[in-house]
Amino acid sequence: MAMSSFDLKTALAAVRQSVDQLNSSDRCSKALERMGEAIARRQDDILEANTLDLELSRDMAVPDMVVDWLKLTPERVQTAASILRRLSAVGTAFPGADVGDSDNDYYRTCPLGIVGFIYEAFPDLGAIAAGLCIRTGNALVLKGGGEASHSNQIVADILRQSLEDVDLDPNLILPITSTAEISRVELAQSPDIDLIIPHGRPSLVEQIAQKASGRVIPSRIGNCYLYWAATGNIERVYQMIIESHTGSPDAVNRIEKILIHESHTENTITRLWSRLQAAGFAIRVTRIPSEATTSLEGYGGGNTGVTVEATKPPEWNKAYLKRTLAFRAVKDTAAAIAWINTHSSGHADSIATADYAESRQFMLGCHSASVYINASPQFVRNAKRTGEIALGVSDYKGTTGGLISVAVMRERQRIFHGN
Repeated sequence: MAMSSFDLKTALAAVRQSVDQLNSSDRCSKALERMGEAIARRQDDILEANTLDLELSRDMAVPDMVVDWLKLTPERVQTAASILRRLSAVGTAFPGADVGDSDNDYYRTCPLGIVGFIYEAFPDLGAIAAGLCIRTGNALVLKGGGEASHSNQIVADILRQSLEDVDLDPNLILPITSTAEISRVELAQSPDIDLIIPHGRPSLVEQIAQKASGRVIPSRIGNCYLYWAATGNIERVYQMIIESHTGSPDAVNRIEKILIHESHTENTITRLWSRLQAAGFAIRVTRIPSEATTSLEGYGGGNTGVTVEATKPPEWNKAYLKRTLAFRAVKDTAAAIAWINTHSSGHADSIATADYAESRQFMLGCHSASVYINASPQFVRNAKRTGEIALGVSDYKGTTGGLISVAVMRERQRIFHGN
């Protein structure tokens, strides 16, 4: 391994020493309020740095999708500032104690210690990650991508200066901006980091998830499934799909795969495809298994004005991350559940149905972290409920239904007392 002047172990030791400064909810709130004010006030400076990154990205052959993630707008900057201010007003009890199963023990929630956030593009997520960590009493190590180096640096500088302004150690937020200092994989394998959260393209997330040596909560994007049951309403299906592709630039919970009950007619299916194509979606289909009685292959075309392409088997396990939808017919709810549990990313899957028993079967049988019944899985970072403000969504099945929010950044500790 190439040596550099940057000593990660020493840097993390300094971070660890500063964590105890966050044992006061009031101090955390003051820091978050100052961060929110500073991000909002310095919007123009952030956008100027971001413009430089965008110009340089043209020479770096950065994919268009990543450029979209990279490009900041005044709205995105102000959203990050708003999230920081909202988190400042929440307050967190330290320690959080709950009575246990007997008179001799109880539970409390504790900070993890040091969280490592490894991400590409999305300079605003560095600020949101800092807000979630400071709110929960954790320090943060930021490892952004080279395509966003100038944007990431100014955001980190603002956050660290805000900590100093309220007499907190700026080491509570440690940016690692150069690959020459430490690589993403090296950071993920550090034994001194308590939780790693990777966010970006599936290839990056999988690399980090597989090579991380400690606890990791991978942020998932795309490859979400919708089962259109026999009683499901076509209008509801259309709205669920459309809404899932709107919102944040990464549209975390976008529906990309649709399983259709075999009872739906060719006319009904073609009408849905026509509307989706008019909304800019490409349609892909696959031949259904022999036990089903209806084949989607051959639908569309002719006088319908709908163009469809055939899917390939690997597509069912992978995210498109674009306006592409794949359709497949299934014979019943059990078959849909089995297919979803095998091929979905596992973070957000849904059903459109008017049958209560069927919705309950889907809810109980689907292994996904979040299950949506007749509702779009659309993801919004600046959620109405402060407890649902999140960096992203994982297939981690915690109490928050996959949300990477404040709840996953504190651990439950059981305390035993002797008689």
